[in-house]
Amino acid sequence: MSFRRAARAALAGRSRACWMLVVITLALAGLSVSCGNSSHSSSASHNAYVTFPTKGSVALLHLNDSSGVLSLGAQTPSVLGTSPTGLALDSGKKFLYVGNVDANAHSVSIFNVAGDGTLTQSGEATSIGASPRAMVIDASGKYLLITTDFAVTNLLVFSLDSGSGAITPVGSFAANTSPNNLTISPTSNFVYVSNSDANLITAFSLDSATGNLTPVPGSPFPAGAGVAGLATDPGSRYLYAANNSANTVSAYTIDSVTGRLTPISGSPYLLGTATGPRAIATDTTGTFLYVANQGSNNVSAFTITAGTGQLSQINSGTPYSAGTAPVFILAEPAGQFLYVGNQGSSNVSGYSYDSTTGQLTAISGSPFSIGSQPGAMTITH
Repeated sequence: MSFRRAARAALAGRSRACWMLVVITLALAGLSVSCGNSSHSSSASHNAYVTFPTKGSVALLHLNDSSGVLSLGAQTPSVLGTSPTGLALDSGKKFLYVGNVDANAHSVSIFNVAGDGTLTQSGEATSIGASPRAMVIDASGKYLLITTDFAVTNLLVFSLDSGSGAITPVGSFAANTSPNNLTISPTSNFVYVSNSDANLITAFSLDSATGNLTPVPGSPFPAGAGVAGLATDPGSRYLYAANNSANTVSAYTIDSVTGRLTPISGSPYLLGTATGPRAIATDTTGTFLYVANQGSNNVSAFTITAGTGQLSQINSGTPYSAGTAPVFILAEPAGQFLYVGNQGSSNVSGYSYDSTTGQLTAISGSPFSIGSQPGAMTITH
């Protein structure tokens, strides 16, 4: 081979090597970008808020979208003599309302929600003249409803200013003795209040134009001893009640026109070895029902029978372990995870649930320490 031909061959080989190096480099760069996007996706999260009654503050929580892992974010400054407990987030995620139950407070604090989820209190807390307990905002986002301390037997309704978040009293409505928990049927504006000492459920119809409440025909309705937590299914067909002293769950059909409650066949349902049911929640499809048992430190699970609302126990009736003294339970809006607030152990238990069977599996790292006893929690939609 001549020198010229050898040089041309060497140059061609070098050119092929260079092109191969370029291809490999681009492939690696693409892999790096892909991995980077995957990492970013797996770390995507949405927010939740939890009250700390003993600490006098509210904390931002981050919920990982893919794993369900919960992490503690920024907290509002501690304010002694407030005992923030109940809370409600407006539908626009602009304002968070927090009820201060301390005898020296009897007020509602309003927080502005920043784009990153952090909270800034808007002015001084608004006095409501009673100790707030449960707090719910109606589906229209126009009204805030609050049950008050057992000594005051009224249900308070406030209109909400969509611009400033300010609350204005609409009225105070007799809700029978010991009003405790509160829920609103999501599609029909019926309001249900548990009366724990009276073993009753008081029902109202909410006028979306005025905010006024009208008693539902037949109200109040019998419930189990120590009725506490309430939950409706997403279709507003059924109401479920946790009976804290009776260790049962009551189930009712909801009349779509009047809101009247009728006990479902088989109700009340026994919880087996579980005791002290305190809070109750359905999943986002209305297929499963979960009960936080304060006395036995666990969670009971049921399947909701389509068409009848009857309950069947999951996992052969064996409850799932939680922390100490669970006081709230709620399903994450995307329909993957369930969270339980444990007041006695100052943490939150997290579970994923099987969309077919309803079986619960503890999330890796659960329970999640939050550094103080939780009062109530809400998750952004």
